[in-house]
Amino acid sequence: MAGRKKSGLSGGKIIIFVIEFIVIAVLLFVLIKFVIPATKKTDGGGLNVVKMDDVKPEEIGISEEVQKMVEEGGTMSGYLNIALFGIDSTSTSVKALEKGYRSDCIMIASINQDTGEVRLVSVYRDTYLNTGKDTFQKCNAAYSIGGGNAAVSMLNANLDLDITSWMAVSYRALADAIDSLGGVYIEIDDAEIGQTNAYQGAVAEILGENYVPLAETGYQKVNGLQAAGYCRVRYTAGDDFKRAERQREVLQALVEVAKTASSDKLVETFNKVSGNVLTSIDSDTLLSLVKNISKYTIVDEGGFPDESMRTTGTIGAKGSCVIPTSLSSNVIWLHKFLFNDDEYTPSGTVEEYSARVYSDTSPYVGY
Repeated sequence: MAGRKKSGLSGGKIIIFVIEFIVIAVLLFVLIKFVIPATKKTDGGGLNVVKMDDVKPEEIGISEEVQKMVEEGGTMSGYLNIALFGIDSTSTSVKALEKGYRSDCIMIASINQDTGEVRLVSVYRDTYLNTGKDTFQKCNAAYSIGGGNAAVSMLNANLDLDITSWMAVSYRALADAIDSLGGVYIEIDDAEIGQTNAYQGAVAEILGENYVPLAETGYQKVNGLQAAGYCRVRYTAGDDFKRAERQREVLQALVEVAKTASSDKLVETFNKVSGNVLTSIDSDTLLSLVKNISKYTIVDEGGFPDESMRTTGTIGAKGSCVIPTSLSSNVIWLHKFLFNDDEYTPSGTVEEYSARVYSDTSPYVGY
């Protein structure tokens, strides 16, 4: 089938999504195992690292209550929590990852460093939260305001987390990583195929590349552009919530492919994507992960706010938002999901934010 370069969508700015954990998969299997020991190139070679040495916990939203709980061996001890951001810029420059653009995808990967179990949570980009300085709006605005550290601060403060490790990637990294590893297998249904083709056409137009439309539905291998298009599909049953599920589906498929790739192929993939990555994860942290790399398994995935404790509505000029009907209850659920904590008590900060979310949104939606 002949390639095409024109977009299948029109009107307004087209926001391109990228699966951030693709980069995590590559880095875990490449940087730690092959690149760092051989070349010591991580901090300034191809990967763009934001130093966190002088950043104090309170500067990135980690409350004193959370710090104390972790230090005293609470349920969050022994976990590495990594924030993953896909940026909505159509630029291919790594400068676009610094700030000024919203994070169109937000994901938390929580790694139990004793068992190797990994749990993924998509934080819906339109969730109504405090993005900093008591400004409540869609949470994806935090990255635009201050880049990765501001976005991490938003997650820590609203969700009672202790994230210091984060990654942001441009959409080009998705296509390059998948193509370098030979594609991934996903299931595409009748409602998804048309939008998948339209969105991959939009990606191809920005990248200046040709694309091959999918010809049939079903379980099949897709290339980088096709996967990028699939991850953008949102106008089906489930809307944006289903789109976040698709993102995690592709992520898991990519991780499985990365596990079977040769060392040479992984190094090649790293070289292709590293220039489109901005991260706070230094080589020492990455090296600490490789000791048990064979044990890493994605065991569960979900979305925040939880389906049973969320609603949607237009909150005045702030637009259509995903609203946690009780932020406190959702944080309790999150700590149960990620850390198996059956008795978590939200911090005073979360309780304050929860009351504010309710106060701001209740005039617009029914609880």
